Amino acid sequence: MLVPAIDAIDAIILADDATSRVRIAGLAARERAVRVARRVGAERIHIIDGDRAALADFRTTRPLLVIRADQLVHTPLVAPLIERFGERFGERFGDRFGERFGDRSGDSLRDGTPRDELAIAVGPDGAYAGAILATGNAATDVVARLARGESDTAIAEAATTRVPHGTVARHPIGTPAERRAATELLYTILVKPQDNALTRYIYRPVSLPLTKLLVWTPITPNQVSLFVAVIVAFGCWLTAHASTNMAIAGTAVILSGQYFDCCDGEIARIKLQSSRLGAWLDTIIDEASSIAYMVALGYHCHLAYGPHYLGDLGFDPWFAMIAVGFVTYVWAMYCIYYNIIVAVGSANSQDYVGSFDVVPGRQPNAVRLRPAAPTAIATKELPPWLAFVATYLPYVVRRDFLSWISLFLAILHLTHVLFVLLAAGGVVTAVIVTGDHIRLRRLRRAIIAGGQVLEPAS
Repeated sequence: MLVPAIDAIDAIILADDATSRVRIAGLAARERAVRVARRVGAERIHIIDGDRAALADFRTTRPLLVIRADQLVHTPLVAPLIERFGERFGERFGDRFGERFGDRSGDSLRDGTPRDELAIAVGPDGAYAGAILATGNAATDVVARLARGESDTAIAEAATTRVPHGTVARHPIGTPAERRAATELLYTILVKPQDNALTRYIYRPVSLPLTKLLVWTPITPNQVSLFVAVIVAFGCWLTAHASTNMAIAGTAVILSGQYFDCCDGEIARIKLQSSRLGAWLDTIIDEASSIAYMVALGYHCHLAYGPHYLGDLGFDPWFAMIAVGFVTYVWAMYCIYYNIIVAVGSANSQDYVGSFDVVPGRQPNAVRLRPAAPTAIATKELPPWLAFVATYLPYVVRRDFLSWISLFLAILHLTHVLFVLLAAGGVVTAVIVTGDHIRLRRLRRAIIAGGQVLEPAS
């Protein structure tokens, strides 16, 4: 879940109840609360573990977030509080926050200091849900009252703002039954609404049980990604032999890596370990795996079918196609990552955008690029068979679908056909993204030549 984190806040985690040490999905409730606080921008975190005397020396000039850790908490518990705060005081916290919430200078004092505010998260029934956000003198007052031994529930009674929390935000964990229910609730975040049929019915049924085991271990998402890289390297080594059976085995090994590849993201969401480094590591391994498998398959074809499979051409056609495929794949990757880094501000190749609109920026004489709204395919006006193709054809070019097609063709001993299709796919992709790349470059140059400032992607 993307959270518009405030530039910097302080946080207090109320962990003086023994329940805060209960582990849900491999993570103690108190540690989960700490990670939630960090995820929304907390730089300084104080954990209350029985002795509140240390709070007497706790001073803050920042917004203060208080989370009680005697329950399962997840990011949607505090994200709406942060968003509401940003709507009122976004300008105070710089361009990144101001971009989303606009200019709210009327909600801060002339020197930029936010007004006193005490907001609490509430559940669907309107009852206090275990999270407080305070600013200005209200934050100082919250610290003082906690230091005196007052409960957060009593402090919440004075709230001036009540903000409903999001879904999968909290759950009691006081009894074994509540802990089981809390665990199942947390696991619901692993099934994403945008999952296609292949992911939902072929990959998730295997990856979810694996993830539910791995979250109880010290294994991190980045370690899973590196393990996937090792699996793929072994699969490519198997594929790069003359034997078709070896190529089948190698393709199957690489397909198995796809299941583990689902686990790294699932672990990161469950244990709040998502990071930009992890996103880059995952996507780079994915792209490198595609190139390595294509090269390994081409070398297999060279060994299995020989350099004269298409007649005496004076050169080895397999090596030629390897070279063309490699160059076009690498060029396509450059175009794609230039697009998502420079124009989109992402580390995920699935965020690639073909065209952009120029919209006003945050500063005078500044503009920024916004992904153009896609044009929907009017499938209702098409014949049924063509509407079906238009709806499901995009799935065919997804890596998870291609992995199964690769295994199917390898089992049929059509590795040469598979290699040609993969190499041709690299060429087609390169042609498409090259056109997008040229248009993006021209658009950026035209903006700069017009004397406007192009703001970087956020």
